[in-house]
Amino acid sequence: MSPDLSVRAVDARELMDDPHADLRMLERTYLRFAPVNRLVSRPGLLYRRDIRPRGAPGRALRILDIGAGGGDLCRLLASRLRRDGIAAEITALDPDERAIAWARAHDGGAGIRYRPAFTSELVDAGERFDVVVSNHLLHHLSPQELRTLLDDSRRLVDQGGAVVHRDIARGRAAYALFGAATFPFASNLLAGSFIREDGLISIRRSYTVPELREAAPAGWRVRGGFPARLELRWEHGDAAP
Repeated sequence: MSPDLSVRAVDARELMDDPHADLRMLERTYLRFAPVNRLVSRPGLLYRRDIRPRGAPGRALRILDIGAGGGDLCRLLASRLRRDGIAAEITALDPDERAIAWARAHDGGAGIRYRPAFTSELVDAGERFDVVVSNHLLHHLSPQELRTLLDDSRRLVDQGGAVVHRDIARGRAAYALFGAATFPFASNLLAGSFIREDGLISIRRSYTVPELREAAPAGWRVRGGFPARLELRWEHGDAAP
């Protein structure tokens, strides 16, 4: 029986968010994030549109990934920046020390700075970045947590920079496609991880474009994309309270 996707399943909780989640399954989930996110999240589009154009000679591009999890997005960005000869300082931020410990151990020479902290700590420290991003974070948050994230993101981005929060959009097609695409791998590639079950829960918890527009403060722009993507962005010059 298909779940009700007409409203957000705000009471559903992803298994990997449990502080007592099985560590081996959690680590296997981090390991599998990279190939899954490359297919689902289209990180290449983020790189081409918002990261690479901000690279400039003589200074390192400062990038912050909020809710970085296992760090797969940071490692991908570091690899592409090196390929293109762009100096960068990338910070992977996550309050879950399990995620940061795993990401640090699997840095692979990327040279990323890993921080087990909240955005408020970076704001208090006066840190600033050229690009602030997140991937698949918004649906995890309560309304107050979302507001805090967006307020902190604006404070952390420097003049001329951009904030880009990207997530999956809730819908029957997204739920059916993810379920069908992951089913053949449930007993092999994805076995022993939270990818499939948590992915379906994520879609149930996610926003639609109209819902996210209603939840976002003035000055934030929301747009959808293929396949079943959401983007919430803010840049200097946009209206803001």
